[in-house]
Amino acid sequence: MIISKTDIDNLNAVINISIDKKDYEQKVQSILKDYRKKANIPGFRKGHVPFGMIKKQYEKAVIADEVNKLIQEKLDNYIKKEKLELLGNPLPKEKNNSIDWKEGNMQFEFELGLAPKFEVKLDVLKKVTHYEIEPDKKMIDEQINHIQNQYGKIKAKKKIEKGFEINAQFMNQNISLDKIANFSLSDIKSKKAIKLLSESEVGSNLNLPSKGLFIDDTTAKRVLGLDEENIKKLSNLDLTLEIKEVNERIPAEINQELFDKLYKPGTIETEKQLKDKIKEDLLAQFKPQSNQKLMNDISETIVDKTRFKLPSDFLKKWIRSSGKEPMSEEAAMEEYNKSEKGIRYQLIEGKIINDNNLKMTFEELKEFTKTLIKKQMAQYGQMPEKEKLDQIVSSVLSNKDETKRISNQLMGDKMLKFFIEKAPLKRKKVAFDAFIKQAYNKA
Repeated sequence: MIISKTDIDNLNAVINISIDKKDYEQKVQSILKDYRKKANIPGFRKGHVPFGMIKKQYEKAVIADEVNKLIQEKLDNYIKKEKLELLGNPLPKEKNNSIDWKEGNMQFEFELGLAPKFEVKLDVLKKVTHYEIEPDKKMIDEQINHIQNQYGKIKAKKKIEKGFEINAQFMNQNISLDKIANFSLSDIKSKKAIKLLSESEVGSNLNLPSKGLFIDDTTAKRVLGLDEENIKKLSNLDLTLEIKEVNERIPAEINQELFDKLYKPGTIETEKQLKDKIKEDLLAQFKPQSNQKLMNDISETIVDKTRFKLPSDFLKKWIRSSGKEPMSEEAAMEEYNKSEKGIRYQLIEGKIINDNNLKMTFEELKEFTKTLIKKQMAQYGQMPEKEKLDQIVSSVLSNKDETKRISNQLMGDKMLKFFIEKAPLKRKKVAFDAFIKQAYNKA
């Protein structure tokens, strides 16, 4: 067997494989003899079928199978030996389909798409902003109010007043609405409805126009549990509601009893410490959102600013043939256009990983998995012993899909840390509302 590579350009090449009869003949003969021993053909005793009959019936298929196995093995070995960095997989040229399997000497050709050579310069990220979201005083106070209400007392009332919680059954036969939900007067926009509700008490039945009833559609969806389509249908209909309960929430006092309910006893002793702890928790809560925004911006920018060519014609051809069903040229073009940025980022990421020795070890993966499991179990108040934890980690990593998912998560964390430490990012502290407005251009 002779195998060689011909470069077409920097991104495309062809591998030529020449196979001689002696490369596969012995193996084919061995398989055919084994077939003869096992063949059950009417008119012949088992193991006594004429060898010529076996050859005539099976030789061509056996040669094709053994030659294809041989080609795949030698092709893989050659690619590894030559350290070829490929995009996609080698594609057999059309001439391979017209091979005469009994010819003896056969020629095969495979097209290759080669990964481009390029440099990654981190200074292209100097305009990317890394937002640090800081909870403002208003947000912390709102969180404390929420905690006080959550741990406070509920006092049943007959009549409705501002600030009271109203539990009512909402109905409308036209859209099959029958929902019991909580709301307050602050959720209502219609002055007429506010007046009617304020004059009502537990057990009252009201008929209210739905149009302009709630302060906005988001509130209407939350209270009524309806989707966008049914909210639109409801706009010209009336709502019937029966008031089931009216409750006044009496906030819990901010004292040691409340602190010890929220955190491990003795951890928090003053209102200032409580606010600091809430701020710390909110910072941790906002961090993933900030990091996700950062990685999205880095990906977009580094792909746009790092210029290199791809073997696009080869990749389109590979996309056409790599699925379960062959694609049309138009479908392959569309798929390539959708995946091009992803291909470019994968190449850039791979380059960064190799150049900066960011490859993960199995020990790192095990420790990372262990941390994920401990965090997950801690949410349910569980903390397994070391031996049990090791068993769970081993079980999780025995699942290929889970291993791939966790590996991607670990590498994502490594890349994030690398960019934060090495890239010349802009740093900016903002409140949450300002982050949403600046980062996503939302008012």
